[in-house]
Amino acid sequence: MSQSPPPPTAAPVPDTGHSDTDTDKEQSGQFVLTLSCPDNQGIVHAVSSYLFMTGCNIEDSQQFGDRDTGLFFMRVHFTGGITVEKLRASFSAVGESFRMDWQIHRAEEKMRLILMVSKYGHCLNDLLFRSRIGALPVEIAAVVSNHTDFAELVSSYGIPFHHIPVTKDTKPQAEERLLRLVEEEHVELVVLARYMQVLSDHLCKSLSGRIINIHHSFLPSFKGAKPYHQAHARGVKLIGATAHYVTADLDEGPIIEQEVERVGHEVTPEQLVAVGRDVECQALARAVKWHSEHRVLLNGRRTVVFA
Repeated sequence: MSQSPPPPTAAPVPDTGHSDTDTDKEQSGQFVLTLSCPDNQGIVHAVSSYLFMTGCNIEDSQQFGDRDTGLFFMRVHFTGGITVEKLRASFSAVGESFRMDWQIHRAEEKMRLILMVSKYGHCLNDLLFRSRIGALPVEIAAVVSNHTDFAELVSSYGIPFHHIPVTKDTKPQAEERLLRLVEEEHVELVVLARYMQVLSDHLCKSLSGRIINIHHSFLPSFKGAKPYHQAHARGVKLIGATAHYVTADLDEGPIIEQEVERVGHEVTPEQLVAVGRDVECQALARAVKWHSEHRVLLNGRRTVVFA
């Protein structure tokens, strides 16, 4: 990967679709560029040159070259007096030249998401509170549940609550309702905050890279019912939680974040459950925050997290 110095000031200015007069009229904004592409010489130079010649200023830049896959990953936070639409249009030539998979977002925009929950509300309550106090850069468009237990809690936050019951016979219709809601509310991320339903392959593919789940323990340990009781029976010394993207392979999606807490031999199953709730909340909140800040890039079955 290239670590070339910034270009000289005499470098030709690309056609960015705006003049100096346009720039003066446009309020300076903050943006995030993320990209992945085959690793090659000149990538960092090309990106920094583009930003320099469009009058943008780099606030933070992180990059990683994966020797195993031969891919290069980069996240750049920058400021500039130009619209995101013009940035996307003018950067396309750079992206094509390096075969990049890239995106540019306004850093100030809160990501719209849907929370899904069943009968365990600790992660739901945690995310609702973090969003309200500004600890998460998100806008919760709705909460969806196959039960009504948390309708009152969600209503207290002024957020729409959608009860979508699920049975074996109605599951396809329930998932179609969810997909319509995602489209109608312009939702970018779905968070399974202890939603205890297996999603169909169709839904997983429709929202690929846009669904995050929280799983007790370090995957794939202790699957099935009463995981903390299973852990207690095995005499575990570490309680863990894993936040990951959802794929058609149950609980095998790319891992975003993990949290762990040490426990002793004297801890009861009920105490393990309480510890587990805490670590689940922490891992899921960090995963949602990093995704909403465009810090997570998919790398096959793994992730690159610029935290």
